[in-house]
Amino acid sequence: MSLDPAVAAVRLAVRRGLHVLGDGRGGHWVPETDVVVVACSGGADSLALLAATVFELRRAPVRVIGAVVDHGLQDDSAAHTARVVEQMAALGVDETVSARVQVDPGGRGVEAGAREARYAVLGQIAQSFGAQRVLLGHTLDDQAETVLLGLARGSGGRSIAGMRARFDDAVPGQPYDAWTTHFLRPLLGVRRAQTEAACRAEGIAFWSDPHNSDPRFARSRVRHTVLPMLEREVGPGVAETLARTAEQLRPDMELLDSLAAAALADHYDDASGFDVWAVETLEQPIRTRMLRLAALRAGCPPGELFAVHVDALEEQVWNRDKLPRQIQLPGHVTAVRSGDHLRFGPTHPRD
Repeated sequence: MSLDPAVAAVRLAVRRGLHVLGDGRGGHWVPETDVVVVACSGGADSLALLAATVFELRRAPVRVIGAVVDHGLQDDSAAHTARVVEQMAALGVDETVSARVQVDPGGRGVEAGAREARYAVLGQIAQSFGAQRVLLGHTLDDQAETVLLGLARGSGGRSIAGMRARFDDAVPGQPYDAWTTHFLRPLLGVRRAQTEAACRAEGIAFWSDPHNSDPRFARSRVRHTVLPMLEREVGPGVAETLARTAEQLRPDMELLDSLAAAALADHYDDASGFDVWAVETLEQPIRTRMLRLAALRAGCPPGELFAVHVDALEEQVWNRDKLPRQIQLPGHVTAVRSGDHLRFGPTHPRD
């Protein structure tokens, strides 16, 4: 009996994402670590990812940990979490873990608050198990939605470049090399319909999160109304085109970010900040990214630092006593233009 095409597509994506190398005998594993955590919500994407990961690593000396995060946003979330734990165990993971988080929407909204809490606890789980890789089940459809939302919000190149196939999260308060969790998204080239088909082919019952169809959320409206309308009016393949746009933009954005990081190392000092005369000579795309990195380094939460804040910092570089010299930034951070220097520090009550 031939392998279902959807199952094959998911397994191939996972194999490539995990760097399982073919050796003529079914492949072998060259690990950074011998433990992998798979985040699983109980939806088709994450269950298909988990099943494929267990299959691909079945002969490898690697433990697969299934992790489910309970955000506590629905009345039956504890019961649902328990069901997902049972599913993960039935799919053959070496160990299961569940964690409940408190979602603080703040000014960012429920979606952003839940995402921040989820990634934080997944990083903690990875560290506790000695895993340096956490796999996430985002698909090509998720990528297309992210790009479209970025375009609609005017969020700039970083948002339009979409979700990264890999991003790293160092343990707070420790050097970067001390322990870093690598978050991987192996399924960014796989359609959501394929993950659902893979689950059906393997007899895996999956859950549909009601939040994903709740019109109160912008992503839900994009998923169920905007993208289908574009497919009807513009033609098929819109999701693939949006995802391809992200794939094309990301190397450019990563290059600019690396140049900005180098500029930060050259021009920024925690005590004295920036010499504005020196940074004036930088190209504007590098300088604005560098200013953003400095704000993040000073303690601004990434999810709350917006273009308006970076624009205000850019204005301070060129400030010739025409503007107020203090900027209140998110995370109780204040930027102060003092003489020829732009400094960052904690916001005090008197500020």
